[in-house]
Amino acid sequence: GQKTDKKDSRWITKLLLSGLLKGSFIPPKGIRELRDLTRYKRKVIEQVSSEKNRIHKLLEDANIKLSSVVSNLNGATATKIIDAMIAGEEDVKELVKLRHGKMQTSVEELAASLKGKLTEHHRFMLQTVKASIESKQEIIAKIDEQIDKQLTNCELELDAELLTTIPGVGKEGAAYILAEIGNNMDQFPNEQHLASWA
Repeated sequence: GQKTDKKDSRWITKLLLSGLLKGSFIPPKGIRELRDLTRYKRKVIEQVSSEKNRIHKLLEDANIKLSSVVSNLNGATATKIIDAMIAGEEDVKELVKLRHGKMQTSVEELAASLKGKLTEHHRFMLQTVKASIESKQEIIAKIDEQIDKQLTNCELELDAELLTTIPGVGKEGAAYILAEIGNNMDQFPNEQHLASWA
């Protein structure tokens, strides 16, 4: 019960004045800017994922079980069918014609999954959500361009290229790694410190 914020502040001040505190690792400005970009990109990707889940929910609400017969609601067949439904197509026979030839689901199963009731409200919501996804994907493309510029400006291209030689690390993963820990490993006494920072 003797510990207070004021006492802690005094103690920290004494340590600082005595030179007993180590400075925190603050990456250079270019790395911090790269970090802003990669973290924001991750947030926008999460928003896109959330919007895609919303499409699934809207279709389920209309009793359209398309997700049970296609592997990906963002695939070619599903996208064509959803776009046709948004445009007002209600005839299941016409919608089934949009089926891709290599699709493993039979025509009958696809037809059965489309026997729901899409209202005007559902159409409006689907159209709005799809527009939201498209705008977010444009933002992601702009962020990707800026990340590439930032890697060039900070002369991190070689570091990014070397990181991609690690199995499982692609170009995007390399940018994320550099954004979070930088390229100067002298900041970390050993790998445990690096892992702790990360």
